[in-house]
Amino acid sequence: MKVLIVDDERAIRYSLKEILEMEGYQVEAAENGKEGLEKAEKEKYDAIFCDIKMPEMDGTEMLGKLIEDGVETPVVMISGHADISTAVDCIKKGAFDFIEKPLDLNRILITLKNATDKAKLVTQTKILKKKIYGREMIGASAPMEHLREMIGKVAPTQASVLITGPNGSGKELVAQSIYQLSERSMMPFVEVNCAAIPSELIDSELFGHKKGSFTSAIKDHKGKFEQADGGTIFLDEIGDMSLPAQAKVLRVLQERKLTPVGGDKEITVDVRVIAATNKNLQEEIQKGNFREDLYHRLSVIVLKVPALDARKEDIPLLIGHFSERICAESGKPVREFSPEAIKLLTERAWPGNIRELRNVVERLLILGGSPVTAQDVKDYVI
Repeated sequence: MKVLIVDDERAIRYSLKEILEMEGYQVEAAENGKEGLEKAEKEKYDAIFCDIKMPEMDGTEMLGKLIEDGVETPVVMISGHADISTAVDCIKKGAFDFIEKPLDLNRILITLKNATDKAKLVTQTKILKKKIYGREMIGASAPMEHLREMIGKVAPTQASVLITGPNGSGKELVAQSIYQLSERSMMPFVEVNCAAIPSELIDSELFGHKKGSFTSAIKDHKGKFEQADGGTIFLDEIGDMSLPAQAKVLRVLQERKLTPVGGDKEITVDVRVIAATNKNLQEEIQKGNFREDLYHRLSVIVLKVPALDARKEDIPLLIGHFSERICAESGKPVREFSPEAIKLLTERAWPGNIRELRNVVERLLILGGSPVTAQDVKDYVI
């Protein structure tokens, strides 16, 4: 845990620093608001203790600048000239808390713990929101505009959707966008990677099982379809599902009923199905690997996600988006990419699509300079 102390009194700075270091905190100090502001904008701190009366830039001005610049570190104001109106003013401006001098050790430690706990909760909430609700379809190219238009038409309906496109192109994101814009958005969204489930477990995973139905079935288990009841199930990599499992999925789609492994009673489910594949399912039908009747059930609407190489004009937007997200998740200031670096990345082929681009951006943020330059791209990518 890293703490910044900003105070013009040397004795206060060092005594507070010593106390917090004894408690296991990593502590840095600044002797005025200007120096404190520079440190707070360059480094990521878990909390800041800031005196109010200081030369050059006082604490309230520093607090205002931090809020204005988007620094979200909790700030605890400290002052020997405290009054109620000053404390209220600081809290209104965005301070986490206010402590009077002389400083009380127990009050300092309790306030610091509360501030860091709040900062953790805020960060975790933002990450969760981004994962669940904040994922955007980035791009202004014609293929992406067409895809958005199609999603807008399809999402409010109950129709099954088949999403096609190469690996790493963002099929899962399209599925989530359909779900979020649908009437079922307040109900469950259950994801199943059909390629990752062993064939001997697929029945139990999709349709559930009853206690004692096989050796390791020590209790009843709800399958993915039952978990998604009332909501949406996303069957990713549907082209890799075995033929016996395909037959059972078809029955659920046709009859809206399933029977758990080892069970003797049918369960009725109301589930919207979105499926995705990187395979050409019509070719798989010709080879005998995929059921034609299931294909027709799934492909009421077919959405094709374009490869990244088919929408290169979106690459600069995607680089900026990934840079902002990766830096936010690691608690670091956003890093820029030089125009020359962006040009090299735009001209490059992307067989791994969006997933590959994100990994490359993360690599460059770790290994490259600030800003990331064309030479960094040449050294670590090309």
